[in-house]
Amino acid sequence: MGWTNPHFHQFMKDGECYSEPSPGDEELEKIDYLKIKLSAMLKKEKDTFIYEYDFGDGWEHTILLEKILPVDLKTKYPVCLDGKMKCPPEDCGGVSGFKDMLKILKNKNHEEYQSYIVWLGGEFNLKEFNLVMINKLLRKRDLGCIELF
Repeated sequence: MGWTNPHFHQFMKDGECYSEPSPGDEELEKIDYLKIKLSAMLKKEKDTFIYEYDFGDGWEHTILLEKILPVDLKTKYPVCLDGKMKCPPEDCGGVSGFKDMLKILKNKNHEEYQSYIVWLGGEFNLKEFNLVMINKLLRKRDLGCIELF
């Protein structure tokens, strides 16, 4: 996604909640995801789980195992094969805030346009998808994420 994980997040699968343990929530029924591999969550094609990110913004993603490909010994994993569009920026207000942001960015005369451009650090091209950059980021040891592979 391009997010750096400064927000609480969790995974839901078969009624179980998987999250990073934090002080004070020992009484909650959560499974420590730091000890779980992605292959334990998605075992066969069409398996899914839910990824919830930034509880304040309320992002919810369904992760679907579309296809299991043979291992290519020449490939350094993990690797992104394809994708579409740019990830919404952190803290944009969830789906409704993101829609509002896109609407404002279409109108250079909107009173909030310039503040969004400054906040975003420049133009925001929704259709941008940089596969090379994504795979460079995936090769970093800990892109603010857990090791799932």
